[in-house]
Amino acid sequence: MIMLKIKFYRYSFWILINAVIGVLMTGFKSGTSAIQLIELQNKKIQISPKEFFIADVIDGRIDKLSIGRLISPATQAGKAPVYYNANFKDGFASIKSYIINGLPVNKSLRPVVIRIKAFKVEETPLGTGRVNGQISLSVAFGLIRDDDFIHLVDYDGSAVYQRKTGTAQDLEPIWRSTINNSLTYFNNWINMQADYNINLAKGVKVIFTDYKEKEEGDTIYYNVNRPLKWTDFKDKPQISTKFGAAVFASLGYTEEVKLIKGIVNVKINLKVYVPKSACWVKDNTADDYALNHEQRHFDIVKIIAGRFKQRILTEKLSTYNYDGPINVAYFDALREIDKMQKQYDGETQHSINTYQQQIWNVKIDNELEALGVKPKNI
Repeated sequence: MIMLKIKFYRYSFWILINAVIGVLMTGFKSGTSAIQLIELQNKKIQISPKEFFIADVIDGRIDKLSIGRLISPATQAGKAPVYYNANFKDGFASIKSYIINGLPVNKSLRPVVIRIKAFKVEETPLGTGRVNGQISLSVAFGLIRDDDFIHLVDYDGSAVYQRKTGTAQDLEPIWRSTINNSLTYFNNWINMQADYNINLAKGVKVIFTDYKEKEEGDTIYYNVNRPLKWTDFKDKPQISTKFGAAVFASLGYTEEVKLIKGIVNVKINLKVYVPKSACWVKDNTADDYALNHEQRHFDIVKIIAGRFKQRILTEKLSTYNYDGPINVAYFDALREIDKMQKQYDGETQHSINTYQQQIWNVKIDNELEALGVKPKNI
């Protein structure tokens, strides 16, 4: 008995739903439906974009069920107006199809995403069978990067009209024109912004230079024609250590970024340097052999700086995250400097092993030459 009751109630429920749907469908066919559908014509949009193509159109509207209220022809003079809701025949898909199919697609250009935030129409009666109307459109244009919407510019536009009460389809050309106006606005905007807006940059160009000073101060910047001298070792000798001399060579850089004709130009000014005030030597160590050993510490930093430069120049940097790979490569270079310096001192036993010192001299000279730096005999 329980099973029969459940089936009966379920059967009654579906009968009720079907009855309601039948009433709605009957109302739609007789012209008394609560909503009228407009067919948006897929016509070519008279714009030829040179900087973008439409990759997607997103529905960001709060009200997705209709685009507004229109006054019905059933409205009688002197009485409250009769409204009906209007929407596009295929809903938001109509707008998306019209925009994407109406513009040429050149995927070598920037992929732009349109987010439609609002699309509304409102009408008020004028009397004598005429109405005032206003169409409002709010759009955000942007790019999609790593699933994030990168905002470029907003468009808020409207159009006003007068018409005789009639079918919603009569307004289709006005609505299409409103959409076209937003696209024309964006096309003009991006044409003016393409060379100057960092979000629209098309590529990255890295330019390396070597930092130089007009007058030498405490810091010595690497120059093949300016090797280290014992007079550069300004700090007091470390008496507590068994070593005879020490030099502290390091790597740094400054960065300057400019957007030139849509290309991000990153100028990296490399600094391979030794501070005189951090270098010291004991009196009984200051000979040419020991000076060569210290110079090679300076040369090692120059070699790693060259590798850092080559790594960046061969890497494809993105316009919105070029600094990330540069920073990673820089810290990798610092670790590589530390590793190579320790290897150099370990194998040469801090210059005591003359055989290994000679091997390292040749190795360092060859690497400098491969980088375009002709070593100078010390």
